[in-house]
Amino acid sequence: MSKIQVAILMGSQSDLPVLEETAKILKEFGVSHEMKVLSAHRSPKETAQYVENFPSQGGQIFICGAGVAAALAGFVASHTTLPVIGIPIDAPPLNGMDALLSTVQMPPGIPVATVAIGKPGAKNAALLALRILALSDQDIAKKLESYREEQKQKILNTKLN
Repeated sequence: MSKIQVAILMGSQSDLPVLEETAKILKEFGVSHEMKVLSAHRSPKETAQYVENFPSQGGQIFICGAGVAAALAGFVASHTTLPVIGIPIDAPPLNGMDALLSTVQMPPGIPVATVAIGKPGAKNAALLALRILALSDQDIAKKLESYREEQKQKILNTKLN
């Protein structure tokens, strides 16, 4: 069994439709990952234990999605020195603005890389994780170059009436 490189954590199962976008891209690039529902508020001991054990299992990056209070990414960052990428989930009542502010406003010493709200952020979280992994993995670096070229060609080949 291969080691899990990226942990995708979500505060509740309702976040799954957004975080599936992250998993799709990681899968496309062949990066091993797992998804878990863990809460900074409702399962703090279990969340801390998972985070603290993840590096010893070969884990390299955390991607955390949460809405409303959105404490998950900051909680994870406070229990690890691995990179943490936070995805604010676009949930009611403030459509993700509360989650954005909770994720991005971390105190000095507890960094969380924060991406856009919702599915666009979920995709960028995966791509940011891939860029981090590409620093030490030439296969991922090459795949990222190809991906960027494909994105460029889609734009250049767009036909307007």
